[in-house]
Amino acid sequence: MTTSNNGPNNLLHGITLHRMLDELVEHLGWEHMGREVKVACFTNNPSVRSSLAFLRRTPWARAKVEAMYLAMVRARPSPTA
Repeated sequence: MTTSNNGPNNLLHGITLHRMLDELVEHLGWEHMGREVKVACFTNNPSVRSSLAFLRRTPWARAKVEAMYLAMVRARPSPTA
């Protein structure tokens, strides 16, 4: 049986890179993100626009940002019913 990473059970399903960056910046800030993923677009005059451009053409950096986002999502408290 093969597991798909594109289905609705994937935590990244339907989440845009722009939304990931917005939430990470709000939750962690550029400084922390720059320590986790050492790229200039997070440390030198950071902006969402420059980060999006870089991450869209740099698969290894995007994978690290996605992993950072997933860690943040998993660390959030579960909503109570």
